[in-house]
Amino acid sequence: MWRRLVLAVIGRLRKGRIEFIEGGRVTAIGEPGAEPLARVEVHSPRAWRRMVRGSTGMAEGYIKREWDSDDLVALGTIAGLNLGQLDRIKRRFRFILWPFQKLGPLMPRTTRRRGRKQIAAHYDLGNDLFSLFLDESMNYSAAVFRGDPDQTLEQAQVAKMDQIADQLDLSPETHLLEIGTGWGGLSIHLAGRSGCRITTTTISREQASLARERIAAAGLSERIEVVETDYRDLTGSFDRLVSIEMIEAVGWRDFPTYFAKCSELLTEDGSMLLQAITIDDDAYELEKASRSFISRYIFPGGCLPSIREIRRCLDQVTDLTIAWSDELRLDYARTLAEWRRRFNAVTGRLESLGYDDRFRRMWVMYLCLAEAGFRSGRNSDFQLLLTKPRSPRVVALAPASAKEAV
Repeated sequence: MWRRLVLAVIGRLRKGRIEFIEGGRVTAIGEPGAEPLARVEVHSPRAWRRMVRGSTGMAEGYIKREWDSDDLVALGTIAGLNLGQLDRIKRRFRFILWPFQKLGPLMPRTTRRRGRKQIAAHYDLGNDLFSLFLDESMNYSAAVFRGDPDQTLEQAQVAKMDQIADQLDLSPETHLLEIGTGWGGLSIHLAGRSGCRITTTTISREQASLARERIAAAGLSERIEVVETDYRDLTGSFDRLVSIEMIEAVGWRDFPTYFAKCSELLTEDGSMLLQAITIDDDAYELEKASRSFISRYIFPGGCLPSIREIRRCLDQVTDLTIAWSDELRLDYARTLAEWRRRFNAVTGRLESLGYDDRFRRMWVMYLCLAEAGFRSGRNSDFQLLLTKPRSPRVVALAPASAKEAV
């Protein structure tokens, strides 16, 4: 029953091809020769029942070795390319599928206490884990590759940080606020390059501890202050603000609160560099209500904004204007591919750190699905320069010079 139901739901793929292999029998979905191609080898009939639950059920089956694939990125990309079609088909089967889908509770508001718990669930897994696959600066966000196939991840992350510095126009007189410290890599780079003064905040104890160590080792403790304060409780006035892929942890109900607070913290001639992972505009309402594999197992409570939602918040609760933008969709796909390559190369070290096979497969699935989201176009990543009305960048940037990505 479950096998027939799954094949009925996905049996009309318009893009790509999936070949299911079970007990020597091959069932193909999609046209012969269609790309991308993914093969799924089913080891247990339980896998079919889990697949009815979408990405969460499929991931759980993969983690438990009920099925494998020769190319998880291709499989995820096929899903992303066919989401519109799959949604329409699922609506036709909704009365059959509904009783078997585990519906999560409505996403609760991200309170300060819940926010710390959700951040700890991912970022406090252990600094040693992240150091295994990130670059030396420990940037856990999209790098900026510029078409050079020989460019290393380290070089691309430096290019990203240099682009941020250029857009913010930092100097020794600048006081910069960073919302989302990470492990201190961006603050160290910006302070070292421009001499600016930085206040950076995180609610991850693990990140704060290592960031302070790295800042001290770089001799920048007098220029960079690490605080462990929820963004909603920040006070003061800052010339510049930077927030790199932190908004995804805010929760959709608090997107207006986040932007209003950022605007409040900036001087009247200030500017903000936001880097955000985004969801396609047409998929935003579904994102708000979903309990996907990544939002359940990897980033609890997370929600991706759409560009339309970012614009709505800016218009309704701030006086900020988008003065410049850069889309990093394919840059992020390449970043994730490099993280995955490095992660797969250190399997033995994962075991020595106490991470078992299920954890490893869960993270492989996460890295592959994330990469697929960017390759299919369902997700993107943007750098946006947001300026206050009196910012000199508003005058200096002619409209034609800003990319029309948003």
